[in-house]
Amino acid sequence: MKVKVQKIDGKASGDIELNDDVFGVEPRADILHRVVTWQLENRRGTARPTRERSDVARTGKKFGRQKGSGGARHGDRGAPIFIGGGKAHGARKRDFEQSLNKKIRALGLKMALSSKAKDGLIVVDSLELKDAKTKALKGVFDKNGWAGKVLIIDGESVNDGFKKAAGNLPGVNVLPAMGANVYDILKHDTLVLTKDAVEKLEGRFNG
Repeated sequence: MKVKVQKIDGKASGDIELNDDVFGVEPRADILHRVVTWQLENRRGTARPTRERSDVARTGKKFGRQKGSGGARHGDRGAPIFIGGGKAHGARKRDFEQSLNKKIRALGLKMALSSKAKDGLIVVDSLELKDAKTKALKGVFDKNGWAGKVLIIDGESVNDGFKKAAGNLPGVNVLPAMGANVYDILKHDTLVLTKDAVEKLEGRFNG
């Protein structure tokens, strides 16, 4: 699949051949759903568990007479009604982690990239800016027509100047190629890849 490459300012900069094994896969909703669910479930934090009656270290010895005290006949200091006792109906640890086959994860990422390659993928030669300022970068985005949510993926690491300039732009996120994931790709309206990012992503599957 041949795609036009542009400079960050919108000027044409040749073409690039995208690998059909990575950018030409027919997307399937069920695979994408499984991968996104796996991502979001593994992102959930677990509640801090509280110690219940059986978890506290208190004496189980009967501490009063059976009769004559005028009070209840207790035989366990770990009961929830005592200070230092266990909590009644406390929060319990819940594990939300799911396992998902590596091949399904890889296929999901290919499908997400392929869905953007059909509509919403832009390839730039690099993220080098003459003026690494937020206001100047906003003008570049407006000129290129990059509106809504924009995800920009660079190569090994993100260009520092671009990252700082994009930091205050709402709806704009920047990632290195290693951080590319299905949820973020699908969540954004426009996907911008550098030539380095394309090389890293293709190498990730073909290496």
